[in-house]
Amino acid sequence: MATVKDINHFEVGTMYNSQAELMTLSNFQLPNKPGKAPTIRELTSHGDRHDELDFEFLGNKEGKPIALQTNVFANGVGNREQRLFLWFDPTADFHTYSFLWNPHQIVFYVDNIPIRVFKNCENIGVEYPSQAMQIEASLWDGDSWATDGGQTKTNWSYAPFKAHFQGFDITAACSNSNTQQCHSSQYWWNSQKYWKLDSNQQRQYENVRRNYMNYDYCSDRPRYPTPPKECLYDA
Repeated sequence: MATVKDINHFEVGTMYNSQAELMTLSNFQLPNKPGKAPTIRELTSHGDRHDELDFEFLGNKEGKPIALQTNVFANGVGNREQRLFLWFDPTADFHTYSFLWNPHQIVFYVDNIPIRVFKNCENIGVEYPSQAMQIEASLWDGDSWATDGGQTKTNWSYAPFKAHFQGFDITAACSNSNTQQCHSSQYWWNSQKYWKLDSNQQRQYENVRRNYMNYDYCSDRPRYPTPPKECLYDA
């Protein structure tokens, strides 16, 4: 197990990178002032065929909602964006954003509410994240695409931009040299209870998709005339 307790803040153009490589669950809490630079929190491996799980906060104009974008890369293939507007202002207070990752599913949570599920569909030829990953967090200028398709630019009068982390925690049990040990049934995250959402979580998940999601790559027919295979799998 690895645990990281506190990261105070970092400014645009900088990155936090954990030293330990890990799998399974991680939590962090983040507010950001109204503003303008994407804040990214991710699990990632390295190399051309990397795995990656992303929480990305897309800055907006003052008074406009900040979108939370998630993405999944497996073996170097990503472009699986989903975006939603949260039911709260993420700049006003700390909230918990976490991943559950096991051999059966990856679940993205906000305050313990599932907002995204990516099932293991290797049986139908879909790559699934399997490499040990590090935690990285950064602020960067994404105004070429992040807000209004790049029409709204970063307002640098708000600089310096700062992200604050609190209650940061990682639960893991393996290293890059032996990721198979993470599949052991002795670990709670691999128990059958965590192979799929329970009935209450499923209701929460469906509510988020119905009321808060505003983009899903699975529904983007101009981009994907034929839906990606994983989109046909009901979570």
